Amino acid sequence: MTAAAPPPVVEAGPKGLRTGALGLWGNTVIGLGATAPAYSLAATLGYVVLAVGEKAPAMFLVAFVPMLFVAVAYRELNRAVPDCGTTFTWGTKAFGPWVGWMGGWGVAVSAIIVLANVAEIAAVYTLRALGFVAAAENTLVKVGVGVLFILVMTWVSHRGIVLSERFQNALIVFQIVVLAVLAAGALWLVYSGDAGPQAVLPSWSWFDPTGISGSAAAQALILCIFVYWGWDACLAVGEETRGSTSTPGRAALLATVILLAIYVVVAVALQSYAGFGATGIGLANPEHSEDVLTLLGAPMGGSVLTAVLLLTVAVSAASSTQTTILPTARGALAMAVYGAVPRRFGSVHPRYATPGFATVVMGLSAVVFYLVLGLVSSDALLDTVASLGLAVAFYYGITAFACVWYFRRTLLRSPRDLLLRGLLPLLGGVVMVWAFVQSSVDMLDPAYGETSFGPVGGVFVIGVGMIALGVPLMLACAVRLRPFFRGETLDEDTPVLVPETGEPPYGGS
Repeated sequence: MTAAAPPPVVEAGPKGLRTGALGLWGNTVIGLGATAPAYSLAATLGYVVLAVGEKAPAMFLVAFVPMLFVAVAYRELNRAVPDCGTTFTWGTKAFGPWVGWMGGWGVAVSAIIVLANVAEIAAVYTLRALGFVAAAENTLVKVGVGVLFILVMTWVSHRGIVLSERFQNALIVFQIVVLAVLAAGALWLVYSGDAGPQAVLPSWSWFDPTGISGSAAAQALILCIFVYWGWDACLAVGEETRGSTSTPGRAALLATVILLAIYVVVAVALQSYAGFGATGIGLANPEHSEDVLTLLGAPMGGSVLTAVLLLTVAVSAASSTQTTILPTARGALAMAVYGAVPRRFGSVHPRYATPGFATVVMGLSAVVFYLVLGLVSSDALLDTVASLGLAVAFYYGITAFACVWYFRRTLLRSPRDLLLRGLLPLLGGVVMVWAFVQSSVDMLDPAYGETSFGPVGGVFVIGVGMIALGVPLMLACAVRLRPFFRGETLDEDTPVLVPETGEPPYGGS
């Protein structure tokens, strides 16, 4: 009998993670998977159209600009400080431990919120794609299947970054192919005159963002932040990527450009085919705002296309479930390494080279959050989607401003540094602050969203409340983990070395 092969030797970096496991495309796939393009379009396009009408493609373009600026900030910070803690590490180096800790909390809370949503979407759409329509409406069944999705994806994340990348490759390619075929088919039917009387030809006015009120623009922008959110997972797995000071930044920029192309093309195609009517399949029909993607399956291709689109959204949500766990667990790992959270979060599995404890805690936290909202109130679960943009704008803003402040002494060294480390990140941060403040004011209205708490909208309570929850947790950590909060374990001058070489990074401050 042949003896079993020994487990492969994993080359570990400073934090115990597997170095050099991902290339440019593998890193990009992680970012695209976390963004979940098919699910993001299904969940938000209808609401964007309700907010700004035919100008949804314009809002995708407008939202891309600050996203690109923030991605530039991520790239520049990663070149100087290649660390899986991303916002936590950079925020701490720039503004001190309190801001850094809250930035790390913003990353974690956004992940917990979205995991509950994508788990439910994966469950509901899988059941519907398989023909179990009644089961998809049963709270216990869909919550049970959703919890199973979280647990399975937690297991995949725990088993290693290479398995995760291969898994994501298949899911992302499937999504892109289906969306491309759908968009091409819709435009073909429109231009051939076979789309129906509701169809309209694309217009250049769809790309003009003027003539939109501030509140409508903020509402659409916060939704579009949600559809782009996730590309920063590229940086969180940077320590496991070949060329960790340069490849993750390129992957982040590549992911945002790919997302821009997908969103604009599909939005134009769906708007053209469905039109803007308030009845039937029109995108202004509020009854279908929760999902305007699979709605078009029946009129375009019958039951087969409907099933394919349902499966695509389910795959997209499942993909996001797994790639959301990956970066958040690595953020917790970094916080533990620098003493900002209990040391247990810094444990790495000896065989799989993954942050085992943090991964499991992340998965279980999402399960608990999902069980509470899923079993108590499905309306509250819907409102978490609308509130998610606040948490994302919060920590994206911290990262953008951290870039400016961290490099403040060298901004005038060259026109490149002034532009890429100063002006563009500053503009990206300002837009994030504006979107956060304007959306918070709008969300105070009890009519905003599905729930309310007296005179205050439930979306505001969930969004701001989840961020504010980090304050007492941070204070509790400060009592026990004083060295970090005194700036002794991580400050502006703490060296962060390149994982592959152990040397200081090129392009530092």
